[in-house]
Amino acid sequence: MAVALQPSLRFHYNSPFFPKSPRLSRNSQIRPNPSFATARIRASSAVALDPESSREAQSTSDVELFACAICYEPLVRKGPSGFNLQAIYRSGFKCRNCNKSYSSRNLYLDLTVTSGTKEYNEFQPAGTELFRSPLVSFVYERGWRQNFNSRGFPGPDEEFNMAQEYFKPAEGGVLIDVSCGSGLFSRKFAKSGSYSRVVALDFSENMLRQCFDFIKNDDAILNSNLALVRADVSRLPFASGSVDAVHAGAALHCWPSPSNAIAEINRILRSGGVFVGSTFLRVSSTTPTWLRPLIRERITSNYNYLTEEEIEEVCKSCGLVNYTKIVQQSFIMFSAQKP
Repeated sequence: MAVALQPSLRFHYNSPFFPKSPRLSRNSQIRPNPSFATARIRASSAVALDPESSREAQSTSDVELFACAICYEPLVRKGPSGFNLQAIYRSGFKCRNCNKSYSSRNLYLDLTVTSGTKEYNEFQPAGTELFRSPLVSFVYERGWRQNFNSRGFPGPDEEFNMAQEYFKPAEGGVLIDVSCGSGLFSRKFAKSGSYSRVVALDFSENMLRQCFDFIKNDDAILNSNLALVRADVSRLPFASGSVDAVHAGAALHCWPSPSNAIAEINRILRSGGVFVGSTFLRVSSTTPTWLRPLIRERITSNYNYLTEEEIEEVCKSCGLVNYTKIVQQSFIMFSAQKP
């Protein structure tokens, strides 16, 4: 089903049980259907600890979200309690099952498989390595991201509002912002107060450093339930069924294997959990029909630009349901849910 609101904009929904489309700000040019499902999933942090609890009890509760990148067993934490940047930075983590240790480096917690290695280094595909560059990380919010508007992206504020509507069922739970870059949306999610914990997660060390630079003078975020984590989107360091919401803004095209990443996202989501992503389409709504068969192949080797149909198919193939999408030119925001 499609609702044509303007020539380049289409809304699609495939299930009556999931939010058909997000509600936007009053001045938005995008006007989706306002109907919305009211069912909510259980928040993962519904039990509050007594302030007088022992440090060991507090630490166990705070860190049970993080798991070993090798065996996915929950990590044991040694250090100050609390789920915030300063407490996590001063803590050490260890897996009792495989005995691997993890530590905070450069103001983020490194939960990659190669964490702690000194000689070994792994290089990713060019599209991934580009965003590990200090220069690209620095300019991402200082001009790079603004160029997305020309391809149909509504802009960070609009995109945040759209995602928030999709995440209504996950309010009060844990949100992971994968491939967060410099934390553009992570900061918005943390400031919203809608989630018990927010994890800004990226593979790029320099992106995470930029994220900290943006928030280091903002006490509201520094004291919020926000963590900076380095991890591989294809090996997410969380226990299965432990997360309520996963966001991936303008990210899917940068993943070496979108199918592996979405399968991991499905693994960590609890039943009813919501995945929201946005990306560039290989074929946009303005591409002439006669030209589309000629560009079926992915002609750009550094990025995985997909079609609308491919994104829907890979989400369903990975076990997600209630798929829905919004398309404007080359921009797509899609959402799906774990059964």
